[in-house]
Amino acid sequence: MGKTKTSIECVAKASLRNVRLSPRKARLVVDLIRGKGLDDALDILEYSDKKTAPLLRKLVLSAAANAKDRSGMSADELVVKAIWVDEGKKLKRSLPRAQGRATPIRKRSSSINLVLDEAV
Repeated sequence: MGKTKTSIECVAKASLRNVRLSPRKARLVVDLIRGKGLDDALDILEYSDKKTAPLLRKLVLSAAANAKDRSGMSADELVVKAIWVDEGKKLKRSLPRAQGRATPIRKRSSSINLVLDEAV
């Protein structure tokens, strides 16, 4: 059997939960940094115009700090091994329409998980 996302061997992890951002929009930015070195990932996020970029930058820095505290590794040796976005809770609202009807509105949120490992 293959490894699941939760059983990945790693140096450090970080997660960001219940971010008021749709998973589809978050995955656009997450796909840019998957597999990149830590410095490259931070540079990409620094110059990205998406709403997700500053949140992900903070998450990457948090995971790097976790790696430094946990195993004493420097940022030069770290790489984004795995990063994925899951759907979080939905805020359910409704929009009034004609003739007394209502249309549902689903305000989506995301849960972002990041795993750093040493470069091979």
